[in-house]
Amino acid sequence: MDTKKLRQKILDLAIHGKLVPQDPNDEPASVLLERIKAEKEQLIKEGKIKRQKKSASSDTSHYGNAVPFEVPEGWVWCNITEITYKITDGTHHSPISYPRGDYMYVTAKNIKESGVSLDNMTFVTSEVFRDVFSRCNPELGDILYIKDGATTGVVTINDIKDPFCLLSSVALIKPSKSIDRKYLLYYLRSSTCYSSVRESMKGVGITRVTLKQIENWVVPIPPLSEQKRIVDEVEKWFVQIDAIEQDSSDLKDAVQKAKSKILDLALSGRLTSDTSHYGKNDESFSETTLGDVCKLCDGEKITGKDYTNMDVKYLRGTKSGDMLHSGKFVPAGSLMILVDGENSGEVFTAPIDGYQGSTFKILDIDSKYCKEFILLLIHSNRKSLRENKVGSAIPHLNKKMFKEIVVPSFSYSEQCEISKTVQNYYCILDSIVG
Repeated sequence: MDTKKLRQKILDLAIHGKLVPQDPNDEPASVLLERIKAEKEQLIKEGKIKRQKKSASSDTSHYGNAVPFEVPEGWVWCNITEITYKITDGTHHSPISYPRGDYMYVTAKNIKESGVSLDNMTFVTSEVFRDVFSRCNPELGDILYIKDGATTGVVTINDIKDPFCLLSSVALIKPSKSIDRKYLLYYLRSSTCYSSVRESMKGVGITRVTLKQIENWVVPIPPLSEQKRIVDEVEKWFVQIDAIEQDSSDLKDAVQKAKSKILDLALSGRLTSDTSHYGKNDESFSETTLGDVCKLCDGEKITGKDYTNMDVKYLRGTKSGDMLHSGKFVPAGSLMILVDGENSGEVFTAPIDGYQGSTFKILDIDSKYCKEFILLLIHSNRKSLRENKVGSAIPHLNKKMFKEIVVPSFSYSEQCEISKTVQNYYCILDSIVG
């Protein structure tokens, strides 16, 4: 089950007025907006808030010349500035921050859907805090919205009571006390809002949405009573989805542990009936090491031919490959092992002819050994290889440790039988997880 899509479907129904029934006795949202307008005027008169810039009309919103969909009777589309006291962002001059200090310094890395994360929090001096907080004053219950970079669109409600200062990558949105801020949060998380915001991002290097763009956003507003019913219903559904995700996570953990156990049994000769004579078969190889079985080498250098650069992002399928006019040639089907980076020791198969990525070596396995068995052996040692990388700035594969990994003395046929049996078990376990 794709629980992420299920959550979005719930939010989609909610913001279209299809999650809970409308009540004709509810006060219309248009009346609510008039009350908020009067409330804001009173607060301005009392000097508690400043007058916001004139609200942009809905036809200049990030949706273009029309609102995304029709809303039920009693609802209205409004500009976000009509239902908020303030929209601003944090400091545009990154201050010096420290592991300890007077006031917390919250940046995009701290903004999570569950709230403001205190992990890796840094701090600023009182002087810096006063300067930033005078313009951008996040308070408990305010909405914090990432507006710069790859995580733009992540939004949460501030759950920290203590005062802190923000970086400009995070927008501060102060909702009126007369609307349900969780309803506004869920709208901002909906695919309707998120997709349109992501499409409107601009910038060179780091893309972002600007405060001016945010001030042009429009929001579908139901009557206040219906806002509360929607929030209650959304959260009932999300509790059920959380339980499904937890069960799925527990199941995946159990499956992963089962796979590790199967691999341990296989490599010790206790998984298949044909390997009970481990070490005693006349056809078995003498016990050896990966250094004698595998070679880590480079492809042949060629120029004048265009091939895809098979770097790790391309091989993971997270980006299309860049074309190069020269490089170290790797034929399709070749094994490539990561030797640089946090995941050193991970093995990939070249899907096409291409050029070897700079963080890879070709993994050349002696044909006398079963390739699948050797790959299982390498995989079983991935944790140790990750924990024993060498190098400071950029970690590298510990080649000495890699070469010293012991290859059990199974015959070729036994290696193949073990590999086949392990894969059969893995297929069964994967079908359980779905």
